[in-house]
Amino acid sequence: MTVGKAKKKQMVNKGGRGGAKKKVADPFLKKEWYEIRAPAIFTNRHVGRTFINKSVGNSIASENIKGRVFSVSLADLNSNEAQSFRVIKLRVDDVQDRTLITNFHGMDFTSEKIKSLTRKGQTLIEAIAEVKTTDGHTLRLFCIGFTKKRPNHLKKACYCQSSQARRIRKKMVEIMNREASSCDIKQLFDKFIPESIGKAIEKECHGIYPLQNVFVWKAKVLKKPKLDLNKLMEFHQGSATSATGEDLGEAIANTYDASDVPETKEIVGDIPKDCLLYTSPSPRDRQKS
Repeated sequence: MTVGKAKKKQMVNKGGRGGAKKKVADPFLKKEWYEIRAPAIFTNRHVGRTFINKSVGNSIASENIKGRVFSVSLADLNSNEAQSFRVIKLRVDDVQDRTLITNFHGMDFTSEKIKSLTRKGQTLIEAIAEVKTTDGHTLRLFCIGFTKKRPNHLKKACYCQSSQARRIRKKMVEIMNREASSCDIKQLFDKFIPESIGKAIEKECHGIYPLQNVFVWKAKVLKKPKLDLNKLMEFHQGSATSATGEDLGEAIANTYDASDVPETKEIVGDIPKDCLLYTSPSPRDRQKS
């Protein structure tokens, strides 16, 4: 013990006994687990599991969990590592038994993807548009694009003029409004995954200034209509679809038959000298000769 340091006094109750230890209960005994189910456009419908406090009195677990938002990588939803930079947000709209029925809530890029696109020697152009789908959802879309060199470009950098950037930004907002106002939220997310909106912007802005790496990198749901269970269940019906919305179909049966493989015939007799592979003699063999 250090010299001059006073001993800590032990807390003693009036009865002369030490304080009784509080019994620690397992917090997960008061929780119940729910399965998360994604819409039908994704390959993997079962996202994972989540928990919430059990129903007690007027607090009902199935009502409290509604509105919870989950962020899931598109690589996990479609079993494709090439889509790992895109994050899909799913919102719980309904609860059936122990299954959470989710709907689209937003989309975002990872920060690593945005940073990898930004380079020197090019102009970054961003545009923001508030769009409304046919089913009543209001979204805010964020678009990003970069200029690229023309075929006969000699300079190292490819910066565009400010007037050209304004015209491109105006074109981005116009195309995002046009594409979103002609479909519902499910069809809109179908356009995000193959990046059909970005390709349309590249094509129509080529006359102003050539663009590359054009993406709708973020989407936020600002307003949603009143919940329609029939419409919600339409998103969860049908077979799994690919990123472009096409049906993946059934798995192909294995038709391999070992009897179809031709038999190998054994070579009888000496092998011709022309068929022998020549190898150079080792130094030890040279000394012997």
